[in-house]
Amino acid sequence: MAKIVCIIIIRTNDQIETNHPRSKTKRITMTKKKKWAPEKSERAMIEGIIEGSPDAIGVAVIRLDCGCRKMAAIDKNGEPASKIIMYRDMAESICDQCQKDNGDFMRVTEQFISWAKPEPDAQTQETVTAKVLGTTSEH
Repeated sequence: MAKIVCIIIIRTNDQIETNHPRSKTKRITMTKKKKWAPEKSERAMIEGIIEGSPDAIGVAVIRLDCGCRKMAAIDKNGEPASKIIMYRDMAESICDQCQKDNGDFMRVTEQFISWAKPEPDAQTQETVTAKVLGTTSEH
């Protein structure tokens, strides 16, 4: 007998909530006015990913609650332009939890796209962001 699990995601007042059965109600605060930017430790990794992916127009950066990060280059159509890279600052490998669940989406704290220079136009950025991260910025 198959078990059907319904995940409800509600966006209200710049917060995203979910009722995933393996966790308590989760809230990720998404501020409209804040432009996500890579931390100093992420910049070198982003530059290396873009350099190794000639079709890349940006890098999707996903920060997890454990401190690990997932990154991948994306092309102009929102498709992967590199393999997904998981890493943790100042560590030889990713954490045990990420090794078990491969960085489950329920543990995401922040996600954004770091655009390569020159940045694509606003319409392309919005389309690619919606495809890659599943959200669009509201104006």
